Amino acid sequence: MTDQFNNQNGYTPQSGQPYQQPNFQHSYQQPVVNPQQPHPAKPSTGRTFGTAFAGAALACVIAFGGFTVYQNVTETPSDSNVTLGASTNTEIQAQSTDDTLPEAVAQKCLPSVAAIDVYTQQTSTDMLGRSTSSSGTLTESSLGSGVVLSEDGYIVTNNHVVAGADALKVTVGGEEYDADVVGTDESSDIAVVKLQGASGLTPIEIGDSDNLTIGEWVMSIGSPFGLEQSVATGIVSATSRSQIMSNAESSGSDGYGYGYGNSSSQSSGYTIYPNMIQTDAAINPGNSGGALVDSNGKLIGINTLITSYSGNYSGVGFAIPVNYAVNIAQQIIEGKTPTHAQLGVSLSTVNSQNAKRYGLKVDSGAYIAAVSAGSGAADAGLEEGDIVTKFDGNAVDSASDLMLDVRSKNPGDTVTLEVNRNGETKQLQVTLGSDESSQAAPTTQNSSKNGSSSGSNELLNRLFNNGSSSQGNAA
Repeated sequence: MTDQFNNQNGYTPQSGQPYQQPNFQHSYQQPVVNPQQPHPAKPSTGRTFGTAFAGAALACVIAFGGFTVYQNVTETPSDSNVTLGASTNTEIQAQSTDDTLPEAVAQKCLPSVAAIDVYTQQTSTDMLGRSTSSSGTLTESSLGSGVVLSEDGYIVTNNHVVAGADALKVTVGGEEYDADVVGTDESSDIAVVKLQGASGLTPIEIGDSDNLTIGEWVMSIGSPFGLEQSVATGIVSATSRSQIMSNAESSGSDGYGYGYGNSSSQSSGYTIYPNMIQTDAAINPGNSGGALVDSNGKLIGINTLITSYSGNYSGVGFAIPVNYAVNIAQQIIEGKTPTHAQLGVSLSTVNSQNAKRYGLKVDSGAYIAAVSAGSGAADAGLEEGDIVTKFDGNAVDSASDLMLDVRSKNPGDTVTLEVNRNGETKQLQVTLGSDESSQAAPTTQNSSKNGSSSGSNELLNRLFNNGSSSQGNAA
């Protein structure tokens, strides 16, 4: 992917750009903690068996994360008793969708959306651009948005917003707080931060992303280009937009001044985005981690990606569904390792070319190269050489399709796989396992649910086979 296909909507300020944030504070001062006084606050300022999987090159967007999950990156304790989201359940009554509805929704939701400023230590480089030393001075390197989940300051955002941060300052409700990263799930691009000394915040009401209607009214809220408390309206353009994004496809600045957060700190793996919400409500650099809400002011998604040739708003943005995001956030807050569904197989993609070459009975699907002993796939009777063609009745055209289908489920869910075994069609019931014990190695593959794919079989092996490796060669 070339640089002009800008993606992640975190914003990195650079000199010489047309936009400058008012009263921009470049330096960070370590807070003085007084246990006898509340946290000081101040007003706001500011992804042939060697065939190519190439489809996502034009499409976009960000590519951060891998499959290593880390917890307790700070000394912030876990909290198993916190209730996420507002305890209220209100509906907004408006006479005109074009007039009073946006006003009412904005008034309700703005207090629950935060601006996140990311600070990193300054480093010196030599004439070859290699880092040589750190001065210890903290400067603002990027920014993004977040959504308040609890009165005492738990905030959900994107992992790519806070990755690599040495310090965070979060502005919410007109006050600025120091914050700590509680934990992240890189493979889902979800992170949770906790404000220091916060109380009495306004948590957002949480909606249901499983019951969205294409065409329904929505509002995006966040800090595009650092402009805090900005809103934009639109509709749900589509649902179930899935993508697998590789880190290696988009690291560093895009040449427009809108960088990729702290991408250098990301692992070289990739992130799985299942069933995203597509919207035409404006999502720009800086909106990452912000709220997508419905006409009742209820959170339905976390704004995350854009598809654009310029890197700015083009009418096609994506949000992680709130049901998925809050589930991951809850696990992080409780001090758990976020878990995802796992099939327990190694995969390769079947297409017309390799089907003809190797004499396969179907010309699309996900080829089972190996099955892990003791996995759900093994218990269900999946065998090496099977080709999965349907998942719960939906067509599976590639290995990436199956990967995304599995990720959309939870550990313990039972699914129906239709497989082709030596020309015979079989249906198998599989109870999905968990990837909790998996430690996937970095990868460089990129794939798309609706496109072709490219990369190594080893990547898929690690994803589906607890880190083991198999060549997955149909021959």
